[in-house]
Amino acid sequence: MVRQPMDINELPVLMRDERTASREEGREVDDSIAQAVEEWLTQAAARQATGETLPTSFVSTGERLYEAVQTAPIRKDFPYEEPQTWEAICGAWSQSEECLTPPHGAELRDRVLAGWLGRAAGCLLGKPVEGWSRERIERLLEVNGLAELTDYLPETDQGDSDLTLRCPPGWCRGSIHGMVRDDDLDYTVIALRVLETYGFDFTPQQVGDFWLTHLPYYKVYTAERAAYRNRVDGILPPQSAWRYNPYREWIGAQIRADLYGYVCPGDPRRAARLAFQDATLSHTGNGVYGAMWVAATVAAAFVTRSPVEAVTTGLQYIPARSRLAEAVRDCLAWKRSEPSWASAWARLNERYGQYHPVHTINNAGLVVLALLYGEGDFARTVGLAVRGGWDTDCNGATAGSILGVCLGTQGLPASLVAPLEDRLQTALADEGELRFTDLAARTVQLVHA
Repeated sequence: MVRQPMDINELPVLMRDERTASREEGREVDDSIAQAVEEWLTQAAARQATGETLPTSFVSTGERLYEAVQTAPIRKDFPYEEPQTWEAICGAWSQSEECLTPPHGAELRDRVLAGWLGRAAGCLLGKPVEGWSRERIERLLEVNGLAELTDYLPETDQGDSDLTLRCPPGWCRGSIHGMVRDDDLDYTVIALRVLETYGFDFTPQQVGDFWLTHLPYYKVYTAERAAYRNRVDGILPPQSAWRYNPYREWIGAQIRADLYGYVCPGDPRRAARLAFQDATLSHTGNGVYGAMWVAATVAAAFVTRSPVEAVTTGLQYIPARSRLAEAVRDCLAWKRSEPSWASAWARLNERYGQYHPVHTINNAGLVVLALLYGEGDFARTVGLAVRGGWDTDCNGATAGSILGVCLGTQGLPASLVAPLEDRLQTALADEGELRFTDLAARTVQLVHA
């Protein structure tokens, strides 16, 4: 039997989310087990409603049911192939093994810096509306008289309306003096530190060890929090990505991957491998593929002529019959058939909107549509990534990173970059405030390591 979670009263929440995760992975749970799970959840809710701590015997039953759900067989008609090991993943992708000649010297330094700055600007653009729906964001733009989202949002006072936007200092237009702390940037710095500390042959366990010594527990969420506590409990990768972690295909690994593309310009395969090494600490399946796709796309952005080519190249480095690959291909096809971003977003929402707002697959689709319909305009691209809703800061960051590398710093608007003041706050021990120019210089050093 698997060990019980640190907080046994959290098990019902994990159980509900596990039912969803396993269903999405194509697992077919026996009817008798499904009924037993439903009865267990009903009893757990009744006990917790009275403030009762769940008894040990009751939790043990829940553990057995949880494991039965998570290990149920894949149904025979599941149309996807989603391997877990590096060797099996390599056998399921469609890449060509070509390594292209990247920029060098001043151009390389500029493109790397643009990736860092683009990531920060896109993240900050989406940070005030994180978790908002697309419809709510559109109404916010309307009350502010904005036809598009191309600059940081202003604070908005609409009384008791859900359109009132009051943010901490540094989040909204007029109060920004440097990039505020955000996990989307914390993890980019962590990837840099991991490579500086352990080299390019780092292991998932070493990533976890770095988290434990440098990253506060309450600054990690969903899959990362599950992996963090699993490491504290002595669980090593890859089991750390499975144990009580129904969030294993959510967006966390995808937001950790950009740095691996920065250090592998023109070498998407190597970037994908580094992202895999990082992601498998906390993620499986499409959660890992999302990280690999982003890293490979960023690496390709150094040498391709457009973000569309970068996205297409990145697609070659994830399993061709995975759900994520299908979603990326759908978005590429919708660009050819849909006249506007709004109509393409409607197709994405119809096809993939059933996923959780911080799942990898639907949010990766938003990034692709933003890059396609943004047509090389940085402000418009990150604005579209945010306007789509769901995980707005993550999507703005990823779109901004990819396009930043494509364009270089001259392609980034001063209205979004100047307020960053070349400063970044982090939650990492031993780091504090950093400068983007220094981070870019350290990144380039790794390119030549």
